[in-house]
Amino acid sequence: MKKFALLFIALILSPLTQAADFKEGTDYFVINKVATAKPEVVEYFSFLCPACFRFEPLVADLKKSLPNDVTFRKNHTESMGGNVGVEMAKAFAVASLLKKKDEMLPKIFNAIHVQRLPIANINDMQPLFMDAGISEKKFNSAIKSYKLKRTTDQMRQNTKKFQINSVPSFIINGKYRVNNEKITSAEQFKSLVLFLSQKKD
Repeated sequence: MKKFALLFIALILSPLTQAADFKEGTDYFVINKVATAKPEVVEYFSFLCPACFRFEPLVADLKKSLPNDVTFRKNHTESMGGNVGVEMAKAFAVASLLKKKDEMLPKIFNAIHVQRLPIANINDMQPLFMDAGISEKKFNSAIKSYKLKRTTDQMRQNTKKFQINSVPSFIINGKYRVNNEKITSAEQFKSLVLFLSQKKD
């Protein structure tokens, strides 16, 4: 986590860089032979991850810069926090099912990393959802639904498929993974992701 904290500082303080000659094995890794049919950017993250919390402004900026044909989505992992990590994945799934991700992500991140609220399970997060205008009935219905299990199962399968062992991780077109350790500025990060999203070979 300290490594990612230092990386975030570097992203903010370093001068902006232009898209240069990004190199396989240095700036990014090829993790699959075949790319997805349509360009996409997937961020693997955890609400419990401090680095993921710090990356949120960069991700927000990146989303604004993506071409219309490039989709962006998040995939919550369960790798951090034991059972709490599993509950966090459920919370993200509930926010997705209720189409409240934009409102809920900052609320949950803030509750964990700024307010330091004692959250052990998804029921502890009910007040956060209600604060976003979600009724208790809708919240309870969502956490008991089959769609919730299907969504969390899919995220778990995605995490396993791409062998995600650290977060945040960015998978582009199902074929490329950004090497976070080589990122030195916010502009470089954005340029690299855009480059990979349009890469054809």
